[in-house]
Amino acid sequence: MSHNVSVGIVADWLVTFAGAEKVIAEFIKLYPDADIYSVVDFLSDESRKKFYGKEATTSFIQRLPFAKKKYQQYLPLMPLAIEQLDVTGHDIVLSSSHAVAKGVLTGPDQLHISYVHSPIRYAWDFQHQYLREAGLNKGLKGNLARWFLHKIRMWDYRTANGVDHFIANSQFIARRIKKVYGRDADVIYPPVDVERFTLQENKEDFYFTASRMVPYKRIDLIVEAFSQMPDKKLVVIGDGSEMGKIKAKAGSNIEILGYQPDDVMQDYMRRAKAFVFAAEEDFGITPVEAQASGTPVIAFGKGGVLETIRPYGEKHATGVFFAEQTAASLIKAVRHFDTIKDSILPLDCRENALKFSGERFHNELDEYIKTKWHDFNERKRIVY
Repeated sequence: MSHNVSVGIVADWLVTFAGAEKVIAEFIKLYPDADIYSVVDFLSDESRKKFYGKEATTSFIQRLPFAKKKYQQYLPLMPLAIEQLDVTGHDIVLSSSHAVAKGVLTGPDQLHISYVHSPIRYAWDFQHQYLREAGLNKGLKGNLARWFLHKIRMWDYRTANGVDHFIANSQFIARRIKKVYGRDADVIYPPVDVERFTLQENKEDFYFTASRMVPYKRIDLIVEAFSQMPDKKLVVIGDGSEMGKIKAKAGSNIEILGYQPDDVMQDYMRRAKAFVFAAEEDFGITPVEAQASGTPVIAFGKGGVLETIRPYGEKHATGVFFAEQTAASLIKAVRHFDTIKDSILPLDCRENALKFSGERFHNELDEYIKTKWHDFNERKRIVY
């Protein structure tokens, strides 16, 4: 690709360094001269190092009261805000979107490729769950929330037309994109820093889970299930709004460590008999990290894990699934795992995880963008 090609990179918001931001960082590695745009940018100095010190051009929301802590409360303004970011000077626009980034305005002579982590979850198929968990399923506030989400859906569907090519982070999300936008998406699995985790073949007699303690992660379900299995030890790392509820459910066989630094989390991940995962995730990075440590995964069998875990019964299995998000279903899976655990080899887990490495992502993304840019220019040449 010519060095004269100008690239703009668009994020929803830059506050922490998580999955969407890791994709932004890979965009920047490919195009170090690119400009970045975001609704808000409050990255810490440490996180900004991963963006090579780059700061984003931001929207008016950046300057609104309490935006640094309460930026998500300005969600009703974000469709307007993302449309005010001027990316017209770029030949290629790359967006990393789980909310509004894909709605940035582009013209017919610009190539817009959007890496979608999910269509806006709380506006589409997760709407009813979101409203229940937020206490907005009744009353005037609930009606206002439903009206707003209806408007978001209309905007989200309309702005899909401004994207030339969708990349989904899993086949699961590709199906969601097809359902919501009526568009096909190519799949490039997101980058997982598997090299940060080392293989350990000798496992200790405890189960492990780690996550933000928010409702959809279902750490409460895992703790509830293990409280009914007092003969099995569970270690939990993480913190969040559900901490009090989760502690109240924990039996004496459950150790809740709260937030821990990465090296502590990695140590428990390596030593655990199995990693337990109860969320319905679009992709799910931590199950891949567990496998990179040689640790099998016991996971709720829906969403991205169906693409990242090979279940017992398949060749080179790396885990087992449970069918329902209930304590009874998880207990059954744990009991089953205990009978077949010697059939799941740490080395097979590690080998499976390497398929999702950052280097693999970098190479696939590079080739994809170059191919689409070449095709885009060929079509323009034929037209003109």
